[in-house]
Amino acid sequence: MLLSSVKNLFGRQSPPSSWTPRPAKALSLPALLPGKVLPEDDDPVWSSARVGIAEALWGEGFLSPGGEAEILRFAKPLGLSEAASLLLLGAASGGPLRCLATELGAWVTAFEANARLVELANERCARAKLGRRAQVKALDTQAPKFPSHYFHHGLALEPLRDAMPEPVLSAIALALKPGGQLVLVETVADLQLDPTDPMIANWARLEHRGTDVPSEQAITHMLGRLGFDVRIVEDITHRHLHQAIDGWREAVQRLRDEKPTLRQTALLVSEAELWVRRFKLMRAGKLRLVRWHAISRGVVASL
Repeated sequence: MLLSSVKNLFGRQSPPSSWTPRPAKALSLPALLPGKVLPEDDDPVWSSARVGIAEALWGEGFLSPGGEAEILRFAKPLGLSEAASLLLLGAASGGPLRCLATELGAWVTAFEANARLVELANERCARAKLGRRAQVKALDTQAPKFPSHYFHHGLALEPLRDAMPEPVLSAIALALKPGGQLVLVETVADLQLDPTDPMIANWARLEHRGTDVPSEQAITHMLGRLGFDVRIVEDITHRHLHQAIDGWREAVQRLRDEKPTLRQTALLVSEAELWVRRFKLMRAGKLRLVRWHAISRGVVASL
């Protein structure tokens, strides 16, 4: 019954019109839900079990669609090298900074708001023997603070989901050297979301976030006020949806011949429900995913 629910949640969803399915990955149930035990540890948002499901969908160390390829796509405009230091907001479970340090050679200092993910990301970096090249620190979303004018460039992956835009973007602006580049990826809402709308309320509950989502225009204006020359504002919702559908359909295809336990399938249903609601809101135009590429002019104005 529960397994049918997982299949139906995504089987009913029509992908965007230009979507072309990729060949399925060879995922088995043990790969999808690693380990015999799926513990409920002390983190209400990113339990070990949920991290395992997300990593099976998107790749080890990654908790969102696209995995390593998408992170490297975001970082490409920054021209990272062994001579560059990078401020990364959003360490996930270690994948983003690990691939940026190993594939591009950058010196990455990552900040992550979730304590469980900070611990896990640091474990992964230590296992990869990255040393000081890849470090993860706790992020205080209410009062973020980074070394002043220290980083060559910045990559911020949905840093505003648990925070107000002003303090986070101001702290990023102060952390970059003059001429430093910033790539910001964030979920936006063109119109203010109605928290009494059941669709909105259920999405926010499953995402463990509030409904006060900033608009694209507000963020663009704020970046300009903070001394950034905004070069690119790109709607990447379409690609995001493609990647999410790919990951889930591959997983469901592999589960057709498996016999997951009720506990395992319940976890899958919960995660799938979250993505279906995000999918519906994006298709309806109420949410979008946007990428900014901006260059610091070196003068940080007060908001």
